[in-house]
Amino acid sequence: MDAVKRWRAGWGYPTTLLCIYGFFSTVKPLVPFIYPYLTGPDKNLTVEQVTNEIYPVWTYSYLAVMVPVFLLTDWLRYKPVVVFQCINLFITWAMMLLVQEVAVFKAMQFFYGVKSACEVAYFSYIYSIVDLKYYRKATSYCRSVQLLGYTVGSVLGQLLVSFNLMSYNNILVLTLVLISIALVTSLFLPMPQRSMFFHQSQSDPLQTPEGGDRCAGNVSTEGPVRARGCSQVFLLLWRDFLQCYSTRALLYWSVWWVLATCGYNQAINYVQVLWAHIQPSQKVQVYNGGVEAVSNLFGAATAYGIGFIQVDWAQWGELFLGSISGLGAAALFIMTFTDNIWVCYAGYVAFKGLYMLLITFAMFQIATELSMERYALIFGANNFGSLVLQTIITSVVVDGRGLGLGIIPQFIIYGSYFSAIAVIFFLRGVYTIMRVRQSHRDSTTAEEPPSLKDSDTCPEQRLSRRN
Repeated sequence: MDAVKRWRAGWGYPTTLLCIYGFFSTVKPLVPFIYPYLTGPDKNLTVEQVTNEIYPVWTYSYLAVMVPVFLLTDWLRYKPVVVFQCINLFITWAMMLLVQEVAVFKAMQFFYGVKSACEVAYFSYIYSIVDLKYYRKATSYCRSVQLLGYTVGSVLGQLLVSFNLMSYNNILVLTLVLISIALVTSLFLPMPQRSMFFHQSQSDPLQTPEGGDRCAGNVSTEGPVRARGCSQVFLLLWRDFLQCYSTRALLYWSVWWVLATCGYNQAINYVQVLWAHIQPSQKVQVYNGGVEAVSNLFGAATAYGIGFIQVDWAQWGELFLGSISGLGAAALFIMTFTDNIWVCYAGYVAFKGLYMLLITFAMFQIATELSMERYALIFGANNFGSLVLQTIITSVVVDGRGLGLGIIPQFIIYGSYFSAIAVIFFLRGVYTIMRVRQSHRDSTTAEEPPSLKDSDTCPEQRLSRRN
């Protein structure tokens, strides 16, 4: 009993519960087959209704609630938002099972947008209740379990569909059962006593305009919790925001993050429509679930491998971003113009893996010299920026009230978009390398000793030669 009490009082108990929650909330076996389900006999929606009317609502909803949810997450101290996230997830899938009308499907996308905005609470929670020395382990466990959940869900969905073990509706019921387990688990999470911004210990270092201790990443010691007012929190956030983005290197990494995440989300959200376009026959077995599983594992492998690459990232990082972004653009074009579903699948796996590699690299570079509070702020600001840009692209390119383009023109635009990112950062990388090398040459020249000729000449001779 004493061992159990010590475990419950330590970092292992909340981490274990959060991992259980993360696993069961991400095992969604129907996700790889959402588009065939919506356009099939179960819901009988048209391609235009799904692509140009229903899907865009998620983007708009996510943007509308992102900032309020970010602030409420900290003010409410994370746990209520984690529970609220799971409730919205349950409502989303229950509506998908029960409704038929396009208008109600749009409402369903709103709830899913709220769920997406609440994602910030999942990882923020662990930092409020776990000591600094366990941050890396806890984060690693939570991320790994989420990846495992996505992979298990994709494989399970593929098996159930391939062997006709369950109908799409029954798979949806199974998904609701799994989400219910996650919801019950979230109720047992311990309630944090402090948060990053609104509720901090009295001994936490105060924010200063110059950054002070927070920039160095100092961690608070235990003490009475003080509540900050909204005006004080907004002032601290604004000062942090200005100071973080005043760093040129961090600004460049963040610009890539915003641009690339926007394009990635657009491609991922509509890729099933592309697969259905290439493989329209219902008699041909689709392998969306297997491809999602492979892409998740490949993405995890590439992200893991970045930690073993020893390179001067300050010099070569931007060229690396540009080059790999170019490969991602090539993968998108291959997916767009092929009429072979297996080639399209392979392009998708490559595109997703390359993005996971680069976003892990960018996150690592940004987080290196930031405190946890500032990293959370930059994380939220970058995602907000990408979502604003994604909303613009969705409203112009996808939405039926805009251009309402078909899936092939859409992916041509996404491929061209990543090509532009590649060119910008490749040229920027070449400029950085040339500047660093020129600086190195200048410093070497400045440090060179006097010439041998001058060193062998006495002061009187040198003076005579100058005269």
